[in-house]
Formats: sequence, C-alpha cells, structure tokens
Amino acid sequence: MKKKLAIINTHPIQYYAPLFKLINELDEIDLKVFYTGGNNNFNLHDKGFNTTIAWDIPLLEGYNYLFLENIAKQPGTHHFNGIINNDLINKIEEFNPDVILVYGWAWKSHLKVINYFHRKKEVWFRGDSTLLNETNFIKSFIKNIFLKRIYKKINKAFYVGLNNWNYFKEYGIKDKNLVWMPHAIDNKRFSTKDELKISDLKEQLGVKSTDTVILFAGKFENQKNPLLLLEAFKKLNIPDQKLIFVGNGPLEKQMKNSAKNYASIIFLPFQNQTKMPSIYQIADIYCLPSISETWGLAINEAMAASKPILASNKVGCSADLIKNGENGYIFESNNLKDLTNKLLDLSSNKNELREMGKKSFEIIQNYSFDIQAKCLLQEINKI
Repeated sequence: MKKKLAIINTHPIQYYAPLFKLINELDEIDLKVFYTGGNNNFNLHDKGFNTTIAWDIPLLEGYNYLFLENIAKQPGTHHFNGIINNDLINKIEEFNPDVILVYGWAWKSHLKVINYFHRKKEVWFRGDSTLLNETNFIKSFIKNIFLKRIYKKINKAFYVGLNNWNYFKEYGIKDKNLVWMPHAIDNKRFSTKDELKISDLKEQLGVKSTDTVILFAGKFENQKNPLLLLEAFKKLNIPDQKLIFVGNGPLEKQMKNSAKNYASIIFLPFQNQTKMPSIYQIADIYCLPSISETWGLAINEAMAASKPILASNKVGCSADLIKNGENGYIFESNNLKDLTNKLLDLSSNKNELREMGKKSFEIIQNYSFDIQAKCLLQEINKI
C-alpha cells in the first residue's frame, strides 16, 4: 500500500512543481499538494521585480493539488498573517497522510499545521535559511528561543547545503533528523541550446563573438547588490567586455543613471522562464553579488548552462557549488576591490572560462529533481 504524503506550500513555484510531478510519476507515493496562498491567481504581482508575473511553463500538471481559500486581510507571502486558511487542518485530515512536509514556517497557517500535527503525524520540514546574516545579538537570542521551540516539533528537516545545515544545527535539530535534499532546477532545460534564439539575441543586443559577457539576472534591490557589480565593471573598463542586467526593481533608475555613459552596459526587463536559458547561453560569466541570499537558484541555472560563477560569500550556495579557481570564485561580500580583482582574473582568458563552465556543468548534475525525489523516497520508505 502506498504511503500518503501531504505537502504544504504557499503557491505553485517553478523550482518545486517539477519535483511534485516526478514523485507522482514514480507511482510509489500517494501525493497531494496543499496550496495555502489562495487560488491560482495568487502570485499576481512580485514586489521585488515590480511586475505582474504569469509563469510561461506549466506548474500544475502531473500531480494532485488543492488550492485553499486564503482569508487573510492582506494576502501574501511577505508577512506572517498573509496566509490564513480556515479549512487547512480539516482538508489534511480528510486526506489522512502518513507524512506532512511543510515548506516554510513563517506564515500563520504553516505554523498551525506544525503545531497541530505534532505527535499526531510525521511532520517534516523544508527550508533554506542560513546564519550568514545574523548580526543583532538581542534579535538572535530571541530568535534562537523561538525557533528551537518550533523545530522541536519537527520529526525531520531537509537541508539544501552546508549553510542551511549549520542553521538547523544551531536551532537544535539533531544530526539523525537532518537529511540532505539539494536545491534543484530543470538542468536539462537550462543546458539545452537553441542556436537560432542565441544568435538572434546576440544580434539584438550587439554582442560580438569576441566579447566577454558578464550576466546578472535577478531583482534590482539592495539585497542583491547589483550596484556593486556595476561599479566593478566600470572600474575595470575593459574593451570587448559587456555587462548585461536582466530584471527590474527599486534600484533600476539609479543603476541606469550610473550606466548611462557606458554602451557596454545593457539592461533587459524581467524575462520569463522560457527565455532565460538563451540569456544564460550568451553569457561567459554569471555574477551574483548579494549581501544576503539563502541559496541563489539563479546560480544553479547558470551552472546548468555551463557558466563560471562569481558570487559573494553571503550567497548561501557558494560553499556548496563554487570551487575557487575550478568553476569560478567567491569574493567577500560588498568588497568592491575583491570583486574587481576576481572579475579581472576570471575574465582574462576565454578558453579558461569554457573549462570552468564545463566544471560548473559537472558539479550541478548532483543537484537535480531526480536526486531530490530519491532522497524523499528513501525517507518515506523508512516509516
């Protein structure tokens, strides 16, 4: 008889839906995903990108799901009271799962599930938080007490990498209750080259074969720190080098003003999922200079596209995915000199960049939906 798995998530997400579909295809688990954020129009507006998002890849195909009514006065994932469901507990009990896997605790309904089903069901947890930005002693002390109380009610936690493992350990989860389940993206989709699209995009952007292209794709916000990369690029001012920013956000006007005298700095608005593989393919280097980043899934995407990576030490995945000198470099967060020097080292030899890109592709094969599904199945089969 199949084990029943209930997954609690806020809304359909491109980084999770393929796993749900894969689990269902394996036909070893009776899976049902409960979306707590509301109906399928929940993710209408992304404040960071300052744009309306409707993903152009299917996120609801191939698995069983249920949208719960969200009765929050101000619905959204940006605050604790943004997700409130009156019927979530009843709907889970109707399904009668053997295991409940909760994605994130920072919403009222999700925390209610953890509290209610503690000692009634196997309650598992998935999150990617880190300790990389813990600075305030008083806040950290209060947070420590609060989180230890929550995580005492978790039977098992799935960690995505070293920094996330350190976080769970700090808040009291024992080694025996920690299971590695890596963050993943659709490696095949991002590694596939559409030569016609790539050629058209290069022509559209004025990218020549002799150019070295540095790419940033993400929200133009302080946390991502795109202005640091912009300043490093301007400081180097190397011929036949281009910097492409893909995205939108609150820093957009400031960034464009700073770049207005540099034809080699190109801006593209937010691009949907089907367009991103070709954008990664025209790049030679992907850079994520964040001052705070729990993981950084854009790095997975760039590595699947065989690109070297330059990222700050505050990017959660750096410790797992970047091997200094092999597939890129890690620089000290918010350190313009260090970023500039690493960018110069990395962009000095195109042949070396290609070899680094191959290493990136090799590393990222261990971060896939297949491996995620295998990790999950192994734990369910232990029950």
